[in-house]
Amino acid sequence: MLHSIETQTETAIRKDRYSVSVEQYKQYHRDGYLKVEGLLSQADVTKLHDWAVELHKAGEHERRMAEEASKDPLKEEFAQQTRVHMLSRQHATGEWALLHPRVLDVLEALIGPDVYALQSMLFHNPPGRGGQGWHQDSYYIRTQPDSLIGAWMALEEADEDNGCLWVVPGSNHEPIYPTDPAAHSHSEGPLGDLPTVANVSHIDDEVNTLSKIVAHYPPAISVPMKPGDILFFHSHLFHRSYPNKTADRYRRSYVCHYCNGRSWVPWDHDGPYEGDSGNHLHILARGRTHLPFAAPKFGTEVQLSNESESADNLPMMPNDKGMMMPGASVSMMMGDPTKDGKMM
Repeated sequence: MLHSIETQTETAIRKDRYSVSVEQYKQYHRDGYLKVEGLLSQADVTKLHDWAVELHKAGEHERRMAEEASKDPLKEEFAQQTRVHMLSRQHATGEWALLHPRVLDVLEALIGPDVYALQSMLFHNPPGRGGQGWHQDSYYIRTQPDSLIGAWMALEEADEDNGCLWVVPGSNHEPIYPTDPAAHSHSEGPLGDLPTVANVSHIDDEVNTLSKIVAHYPPAISVPMKPGDILFFHSHLFHRSYPNKTADRYRRSYVCHYCNGRSWVPWDHDGPYEGDSGNHLHILARGRTHLPFAAPKFGTEVQLSNESESADNLPMMPNDKGMMMPGASVSMMMGDPTKDGKMM
């Protein structure tokens, strides 16, 4: 359903607004990822961490029942409580984190100014569990144009021992490798020599043949994170994690996906939907769009543009301090470059 943007909060410059630097912008588009340290406050981390712990405790009975009821790999994964999907549609705290304004500040600079919020996942990764083999997120979530981006929020320390992420810098420039010749738009003609792969996300590199493409690059690097750090990563980036090798440490994180608000989204995590796209199910988190969108279910405040702000004409630009900001904000900070309607 298309909601009236006049009822939403208009874009404003907040005191705690995070400004992405030009160097950070360049690094993201060059390497395919950007780690922003301490983007979430300690209070925000505590709120999310406590919520995650309570959810995990509440799920213990269901976990035991599920373990006995099914050996299906996907259901087994959920039963082990390594991750839970789409809690942003079930809990106010999940929606609040998905739409966190400082997260959206970064997204606005990297893919905006218009931003859809698409998906959320809470990872528990208890000792001896977790891990996911090499994959590309756009293999699973389609957006057209292809503007998908992930935001990996660390709720406690993540390192090589308890299963931090590993990335292949520069692999964001790769196409999406399909498992079926007709499974992705890149394999339907434009790229005639695109090979298929098998068992994407499988943790065993001998089984997951995407690892053969990864092997063309220098060795992958780990991305250790502190609570409150957020890793933003391109949807084509080769990335993975390993099982938690510790005996007494979890690796909790909240991971969300977004795309540009002008992208057509023929996808929804919860399954079939009415119409030819799932846009009407996804929250417009910032800016504006000509496409349908959903409002926050739990009333989380978002910053949308009204018609008079002409968001179509607000590209992200560097200001005189090297920070990426919407074009209108740059104009206001640097002075009006016109006089009597003419460029000076």
